[in-house]
Amino acid sequence: MDFHFATAMETVADCFPNRIATIADGRSLSWESFERRASSIAGLLQAHGIGTDAKVGLYLHNSNEYQEAQFGVFKVGGCPINVNYRYKADELVYLLDNSDAEAVFFQSCYAMRIWEIRERLPKVKLLVQIDDGTEALLKGAVDYERAIRDNPPLARRVQNPEGVYMLYTGGTTGMPKGVMYPVGSFTQYFIASGAAGREIEPPASIGEYAEYLQRIDEPPVSLPGCPLMHGTGMWLGSFLPMLLGGTVVTTSKLGMDPDRLLGMVEEYRVTDLIIVGDAFARPILNALDTAKRRGTPYDISSLKQIGSSGVMWSMETKQGLLAHHDMILADIMGSTEGGMGSSITTREGISATAKFELSEGVRVLTDDGRAVEPGSGEMGKIATSGLVPLGYYKDAEKSAATFREIDGVRYSFPGDYATVEADGSITLLGRGSACINTAGEKVFPEEVEEAVKRFSPVHDCLVVSVPDERFGERIIALASCLEGAVATQEDIIDFCREQLAGYKVPKQVLVVEQVRRAPNGKADYKWAKAEAMKAFA
Repeated sequence: MDFHFATAMETVADCFPNRIATIADGRSLSWESFERRASSIAGLLQAHGIGTDAKVGLYLHNSNEYQEAQFGVFKVGGCPINVNYRYKADELVYLLDNSDAEAVFFQSCYAMRIWEIRERLPKVKLLVQIDDGTEALLKGAVDYERAIRDNPPLARRVQNPEGVYMLYTGGTTGMPKGVMYPVGSFTQYFIASGAAGREIEPPASIGEYAEYLQRIDEPPVSLPGCPLMHGTGMWLGSFLPMLLGGTVVTTSKLGMDPDRLLGMVEEYRVTDLIIVGDAFARPILNALDTAKRRGTPYDISSLKQIGSSGVMWSMETKQGLLAHHDMILADIMGSTEGGMGSSITTREGISATAKFELSEGVRVLTDDGRAVEPGSGEMGKIATSGLVPLGYYKDAEKSAATFREIDGVRYSFPGDYATVEADGSITLLGRGSACINTAGEKVFPEEVEEAVKRFSPVHDCLVVSVPDERFGERIIALASCLEGAVATQEDIIDFCREQLAGYKVPKQVLVVEQVRRAPNGKADYKWAKAEAMKAFA
C-alpha cells in the first residue's frame, strides 16, 4: 500500500494539467498551477525546518489558498490541522498547542487575533498571512503570495503512507480532539469510495492510479457549502472530488446564503453540492421555491447529487428538493471517528428520516458486545470496523474508550445509538452524550427535534433538558419559525403530542428568533442549554 494524498494529487496534475482544479470567488486554477503553487508552499515550509510529521494549522475560510496550503503540507510529509475560524483566543491557543503546530496559515482578517496569542505559542516558528484586503501584513509573518514567488517548488518525494493525517473534532461535547488516521489508508479509502460511487474498479496501488483516472468519464464539479475546516466540507467536498480528478468550487464569504450557493451551482455547472442536513437544505429549498414563484427559477440541471453528513436530513425536505430536480440525495451517516452508513433518496425511492443502510463492517452492538437482533427493538451502539482511527492525539484514555477490540476485530464507537429494523436497516437515535433521562426514560434530542421541525411554521429546532425535581430532567425545545410564520409554545406541544410518545413531548418551548448552529450546520447545544436554563430552570 503506497497511497498518499500528495502523490495522488500530483498524479492528477500530471494527467490533467489544463483541467480546472479549484475555483474560489471567481478565480480559477488549473491542476498544473495548483500543483506548482502548492510545491512552492512546500518549499517555504522546508526552508523553515518544517517537514516530516510536522503539524501545520490552517486558520482559513474556504478558498483556493486553503487547499493549496494543505497540499503543500502533504508534500513535505506534514500533517495539516483544521482550525475553527470561530475560535477565540483561548480556544485557538488550546488547539494550536494541543496539536503541536509549528506553522500557521491565517487570513489577514485574523491577524490581530494571531498577534494577541503569539507569545503563548512557543512551538510556532512560521506565520503565513493570506491577504484578504482587511489588515496589513503582521510583523514577523510571511506574505503568502510573496512566499510562492520567492520559494522554488519543492522537488517531489516518495511519501510515507504510515504518516499521520489528523482532523480535529468540532468539540460539541467537550474540547476538540485530534482524530488520527494513517494517511495512506485514509487516501486509499477515499479513492475506493469515489470508485464505488461510479461503479468502477479502484486502483490497487498508486502505480495504477493514472490509468484509473483515465476511466472516469465525467469528473465531478463539487461545491462544499459548508466549511472546509470540518470533515464534511473537506472530505466529501474536496478530497473525494479531487481524487476523482475533479474541480472544487468555493466562496470565502461566511454564512449560509442559499441564493449565493444556487447561483454558483448555476454559474459553474456544479454536479455535487455538499451540505449539512436541514440547516442547509431547508433554506436551499425555500430559495428554490421562492425563485420558482417569481418566475425566475434557478437552473440546477447540472446537479447529479446533494450530499449531506453530520446531521439528520428530513424526508419532507428531500421530497421538496426532488420536486425541483431529479437527482440523488445522499445522506451519509458518519463522524470524524468513522463512516457508518448511508441513505440514498431519489424520485423513485423516498427514505424515512434517520433510516440508514449500514456500510460493510459496521454493526450495532449492546454494551456487553452482543449484536443487536434485527427487529428486536433493542438499542445498541454503532460500531465501525475497517478504516478505524489510530486514536485521539495525546489522549490515551479517550482512545481506549472509543476504539476497542471485540472478538479480534477493532471497532470505533463514535457514540451513536441505533435500533436495527427487521430488514437489516438501522434507525439512528442520536448521541449518547446528549441523551435525556426523564422519569427513567431515555430520550434522544434528535428524534424530538425532527418531530418539532415537521410542524409547518417551524424552521429549526434544538432540544435540551433542564433539571426537574419530579422527572430528573425536563425536555425543553428551542424553536425558530419560518419568515412570516408564527407558532406558540402551545401549538408546538400540541403538534408533538400527535407525533411522539407522551414522555418525549417537550414540557416547554422557547420560541427564538434564530436557532444557533456552527458554520458546519451542527447543533450549538451549549447555547441552547444556556438559553433553556435562563428561561425555565
